[in-house]
Amino acid sequence: MSTFIDRLAAGEFMAADGATGTNLHRMGLQAGISPEELVLDNPGLLIRLASAFVEAGSDIILTCTFGGSSIRLQETRYAGSAREINLQAAALARQAASARTGVLVGGSIGPLGKLLKPYGPLNAEVALRSLTEQARALADGGVDLLVIETQFALEEAKLAVQAAQSQSELPIVISFSYDRGVRTMMGVKPSQMVETFAPLGVAAIGANCGTSLEHMLKIVGELASLTSLPIWAKPNAGLPVLNPETAETEYAITPVQMAEFASQYIQAGARIVGGCCGSTPEHVHAIVQAVRAAATSA
Repeated sequence: MSTFIDRLAAGEFMAADGATGTNLHRMGLQAGISPEELVLDNPGLLIRLASAFVEAGSDIILTCTFGGSSIRLQETRYAGSAREINLQAAALARQAASARTGVLVGGSIGPLGKLLKPYGPLNAEVALRSLTEQARALADGGVDLLVIETQFALEEAKLAVQAAQSQSELPIVISFSYDRGVRTMMGVKPSQMVETFAPLGVAAIGANCGTSLEHMLKIVGELASLTSLPIWAKPNAGLPVLNPETAETEYAITPVQMAEFASQYIQAGARIVGGCCGSTPEHVHAIVQAVRAAATSA
């Protein structure tokens, strides 16, 4: 199977997967339970979701380790089990990916959930140690790339890249969440992201989560104007809205709308497109069709 770097170098457009958390809640995950707990408690559920994305056509699926750092796991029943959870999550994703030739597994590394000093209580050395442990476990688990995602602060994201590069030579995707339109909650702009991470040797750069499909299009366009690095785009299916009749959180963007914007992201410069919160396997299937059409016309 060609590596992520080989496929990027060959000019391939790729489809990533959809949401983990929101889909697991649709499948029965109770509020207050971390998705990472399912890695040991209900691995079959995770395989079902990952397999649905593989069946939908995803070229890349992510491990269920967004909150798999030792710092985040301190808030769960599995404090002290970071290595075990990351190793097992990688194995589960590999099992799902094996159903179709060419599916890559990305090891998900999310934010630590606490701000670094001086903005919060987290010491940089403690943060680096936690991120290093997670990166090592994902690499040992056999992932094909590391996806440092939903980042919002430059310093923490730099620590994550440092941790990843210290543990393996796996390609790294760095992806920020622009949840203030075209700025992160810490005020980071796409230009700052490029200035910070392009020199560090990451394989791809981009954005996930965020607010609207339109804002993602602006971000992709700005990134493409600033760097030749492959661009990763994984937007939400809109913003969550509470249905007063069912008390359920819903996302209004349809698969057709996601596909339309996926085509626009590729035209604007994206090379890897998927979905984040609210994106179901049906959304991903539509995105896949748009990505395949773009590849045919490229």
